Amino acid sequence: MNIEEIFENNKNWVTEKLSIDPHFFDKLSEGQSPEFLYIGCSDSRATAEEIMGMAPGQVFVHRNIANMVPNSDLSSMSVINYAVNHLKVNHIVVCGHYGCGGVKSAMQQSDLGILNPWLRNIRDVYRLHKKELNAITDEETKYRRLVELNVQEQCINVIKTAEVQKANRDRDLKVYGWIFDLHTGKLIDLNIDFDTILHDITEIYKIES
Repeated sequence: MNIEEIFENNKNWVTEKLSIDPHFFDKLSEGQSPEFLYIGCSDSRATAEEIMGMAPGQVFVHRNIANMVPNSDLSSMSVINYAVNHLKVNHIVVCGHYGCGGVKSAMQQSDLGILNPWLRNIRDVYRLHKKELNAITDEETKYRRLVELNVQEQCINVIKTAEVQKANRDRDLKVYGWIFDLHTGKLIDLNIDFDTILHDITEIYKIES
């Protein structure tokens, strides 16, 4: 596909939207009030709105390599702050996917240059769950499990933030961990126990209003 085709696709998309609703872009330009913040992987096969079946304006999206939420990443922290405090989202989703190249790279010992400090966050997840992961003999199964555990730990990182803790108290905001299965196209809910995790971590990470 070349650049010209992309602009042609855009024209066709505009025509299609206007044929359904002549005021579609007037409404779109008025502002956004999404219910969801979606934190996902930058992988080109895992696009948020499409797999969720959501329309423009319904989901606020942040994507990076391996759907990470390290507390030192100003981009992730700024997105959470804006989504929670200004857009007033009520649901935050961390969505990983099987076949994640970032997670697979973190399992290897190659020197990947500038990616090393980023992938170290995933290796930290491995370290936290080393006993469980080392007990898995099949490499593909271990890989998939690390993808799931990474989502779980990033959900915990989200819950650690002051914005999310305060919004949970004020309006019952929730955090969810999902996996997108590239082989089936289905979303899998990991059923992260938000309330238990919140209760457990607030002993150390609680932020008062």
